[in-house]
Amino acid sequence: MTRFALPLVIFLALAGSAQGDAPVAGDAAALDARVQELAEVLRCLVCQNQTVADSHAGLALDLKKEIRAMLAAGKSREEVIDFMVARYGDFVLYRPPVKGATSLLWFGPFLLGVAGLGVLILKLKRRKAFEPELTADEVARARAILGSADPGAAP
Repeated sequence: MTRFALPLVIFLALAGSAQGDAPVAGDAAALDARVQELAEVLRCLVCQNQTVADSHAGLALDLKKEIRAMLAAGKSREEVIDFMVARYGDFVLYRPPVKGATSLLWFGPFLLGVAGLGVLILKLKRRKAFEPELTADEVARARAILGSADPGAAP
């Protein structure tokens, strides 16, 4: 009987450890939710106007796999984000922090709008400045040339 006891104990120990390592459905769902949450705060570097979660580009799919592997390895949300920022820069964040290096991302559109409005105002002012005023002789001469074709002309 002792001859079978040692293999039985080893078998039960291995079976118990294998069962403990098997993923639980709830764990997989929780991991999927964490991957999705992180993928929504990272920008697809190919599409640039989509999150990694929304993109179907090859790089975005690779980033999702990388996120999943890091989270499955026990990395925290902050560690994954720090890794992505170290690898790709602040641009990988869908909402990058406001700092010197990202100021153009945050304030560039506003500055371009203000500059465009300024150029428009200058163009309109210059156009108005170049409109010559006609003298009374020039108006009379123009009326004579146009004759009755000018509906605003005095009879």
